[in-house]
Amino acid sequence: MWLREFGGPEMLVPGPAPDPVPGPGQVLIDVAHVNITFVETLFRATGFGPFPSAPLPVIPGNGVGGVIGAVGPDADPGLVGRRVVTSTGGSGAYAEQVVVDATAPVPVPEGLPLDEAVAVLADGRTALMLTDAAGLRAGDRVLVEAAAGGVGSLLVQLAGAAGTRVIGLAGGARKVALLPRWGAQVAVDYLKPNWADRVRAEIGGVDVVFDGVGGTVGRAAFELLDPGGRMLSFGLASGEWADISEETAAERGVTLIRPTPTPQQLRAYTERALAEAAAGRLRAVIGQRFPLERAADAHAAIGSRATVGKTLLDLR
Repeated sequence: MWLREFGGPEMLVPGPAPDPVPGPGQVLIDVAHVNITFVETLFRATGFGPFPSAPLPVIPGNGVGGVIGAVGPDADPGLVGRRVVTSTGGSGAYAEQVVVDATAPVPVPEGLPLDEAVAVLADGRTALMLTDAAGLRAGDRVLVEAAAGGVGSLLVQLAGAAGTRVIGLAGGARKVALLPRWGAQVAVDYLKPNWADRVRAEIGGVDVVFDGVGGTVGRAAFELLDPGGRMLSFGLASGEWADISEETAAERGVTLIRPTPTPQQLRAYTERALAEAAAGRLRAVIGQRFPLERAADAHAAIGSRATVGKTLLDLR
C-alpha cells in the first residue's frame, strides 16, 4: 500500500513494488499481519510522526508479524521458518514482504497466535513501560484515558493486576460498556459533559493518570490528580497533547513522567509483552481486521473513533 501524497484515507492506494531481497545480515519476512497505530493515521494526513520522514511516495507502517522466508549473506540460515514480530524502522510495513536486519525480529513464543503477537508488539511494550514508570502500588486510584483502545485496554488489565482501583475513560456508550470486562471498576464516558465530576463523585481524586487523549480531556484529568500524583501521556486521540507544563505540575505537587527507553529496553519490553500474552496474563483486544488492500478503510475507521482495541491488516 502506497502513500503518494498526504491527505485523507483515500491517499492509501495499492500498487506494485519490487520484491525485496535481503542483503548481508538481513532477513526477509513473509508478512501475515500488520499492526496499525493511531500515529500512522496522523502521518498519512499530515506527515507528523516520530520517525524521520522519507520522501513520498512511501509504504507506511512500522510493525509486522510473519514468518522468516529467506536470509541474506552472513545471516543465520536457521532463522528461516521462525515466527517473529518486528518493527520496520518507521516505514515499509504495509506490504506482503519486508526486509529488516536479522537482529530486529523478536521470536513469537510457542502457542501464541501471530495475530495476538502483532497486537501486543507496540501496544504491549508501551503499556508495560508506562506501568513500570508509574510505579503502581496496590490501592492506587488509576485513571486510564482511551481505555477501549489498543494501549488503553492493556493498561486497564495491567493496572488491575497491580491491585489498583481502575477508572476507565472511553468515548461513547458502546466502548464504555466494554471496560468492566477488562478490569475497570469505574467506567466513564468522557464525551458527556461534567464527566470529571462523575469521577470525583465515585472515587474522589486520583493518584495516576495515563493520558491517551490529550487536549481538554487530558487537562481535566490532570486536575483530578491529588498531591503526589503522577501523570504519563501515551497518546493524543484528540489531536493534541494535554500541554501541562512542569511548573504547573509542580505547583500541584504532581510529577509528569516521560519515559525515554533505550532500544535495548524497548526490545526487552516487547519480549516481556509476548511472554505475558503467551501466559494468558495480557489479553490483546483485536477489535477489527481488514485485508491489506483495504488499509484506507482501516484508517477511516480509526479516524472516525469507531474502533475498539487493536486494528490489524491481515494478509494470511
